[in-house]
Amino acid sequence: MKIEKVLNNNVVVALDENGAETVLMGRGLGFGRRAGDEAPPDKVEKRFTLHSDQLSDRFQQLMTSIPLPHFLMSERIINHAKIALGKELSDSIYVTLPDHISAAVNRYKEGIVLPNPLLWDIRQLYKDEFRVGLKANEIVKEETGVEFTDDEAAFIALHFVNAQLGGEIRDIYDMTYLLQAVFRIVCDEYGFCPDDESLNYYRFVTHLKFYARRIVSGEGYGDEDSDLLDVVRFKYPKAYACADKIRAYVQREKNFHSGQNELLYLTIHIARVMEHIDDKK
Repeated sequence: MKIEKVLNNNVVVALDENGAETVLMGRGLGFGRRAGDEAPPDKVEKRFTLHSDQLSDRFQQLMTSIPLPHFLMSERIINHAKIALGKELSDSIYVTLPDHISAAVNRYKEGIVLPNPLLWDIRQLYKDEFRVGLKANEIVKEETGVEFTDDEAAFIALHFVNAQLGGEIRDIYDMTYLLQAVFRIVCDEYGFCPDDESLNYYRFVTHLKFYARRIVSGEGYGDEDSDLLDVVRFKYPKAYACADKIRAYVQREKNFHSGQNELLYLTIHIARVMEHIDDKK
């Protein structure tokens, strides 16, 4: 592959057989080389082709500003996450996570450790992603000697939440604050909080993630089913009252109209998690 541009001594950009820009990495790969030179295959350790021009540009900018070991460490974390989560991740994770990891390593070396106000909520709402964050902490300590806190694991977890749902990281923070408020309403209404080890809790959290995503993006649920809502409201009056309080909160705080289907599924999930508390994983 012919080199299109040299980003630094270890990273170059080349064009693949389809004419797409591909970032090639390898120690000393770019040293003494210029555009038009052939990239020596024996020095190429990693190659990345991102499917968005804007993302590719951001990726290239990132590679000129962080050390290669920080990127390779981040890639190791991403590869672990793909297996642990078992879900597709957006290409954006190859930009956002290395950027965060590198900045955090530098912060910790300067003695700047940031608290995460959403630590408890992230630990409860995004359990799988938080476990990935804890594994990331282990990898960072192993490779750099820097010991991240659980707060940092929670920050890292949100990058993986974002990589599954898409959008911007600030939207994920908005969504998490929304989930926090919803759970507060549920706990207050019932006088106790749901069992976070139950299968129904996991289903409820999954539903709420997408509900919060619809609120943040302003998208509705689709066709309305008033007949079924009437049946569910009659069968689960307490759960319906709780769902209606959530609807009112979302309308007031986010100016988002939750239709009948939103109320229907909220009621069903609340009834399952709060009124069938013996369903364990």
